[in-house]
Amino acid sequence: MHQWIVLLHIVGAFIFVLAHGASIVMAMQVSRERDPRRIAVLLELSSAAIGPAYIGLLLLLVGGIWAAIDGGFFARGWPWAALGLLIAITIAMYAIATRFYRQLRDAVGMARPGANAGPPPAALSDAEIIALAGKSPVMPLAAIGFGGLLIILWLMVLKPF
Repeated sequence: MHQWIVLLHIVGAFIFVLAHGASIVMAMQVSRERDPRRIAVLLELSSAAIGPAYIGLLLLLVGGIWAAIDGGFFARGWPWAALGLLIAITIAMYAIATRFYRQLRDAVGMARPGANAGPPPAALSDAEIIALAGKSPVMPLAAIGFGGLLIILWLMVLKPF
């Protein structure tokens, strides 16, 4: 049974990374883009990937915690370190990315999700949108996300403590 639980964890990780990849590509491309319409399309693609990414994250967490309980690993430090690091990465990336990409979505005139969001904001000028897109925090996001993922993989594979 343990192997099936680990498989659930791995499938969740793959779904999360695959879906989140759309946001990663968007973050890398948007800072170089010079066409506000293409910036808006990249933002829409990233928004569409959020739901599947969260489903993958949920499967990853459920499978990982269940596997650690089933395998008796919570007596060791590495699962706690991996879980804590995942939480820290999520908080850091959310704090860095959310405000910026919400501001950029407003700049291109994208409607906010939700029933009470009101009318879409008025789009800024092309020059203002391009200038804002050029300030994308892609490097800190990439460093936190990729670096954190490598450390979590190291913890899971080598189980150092």
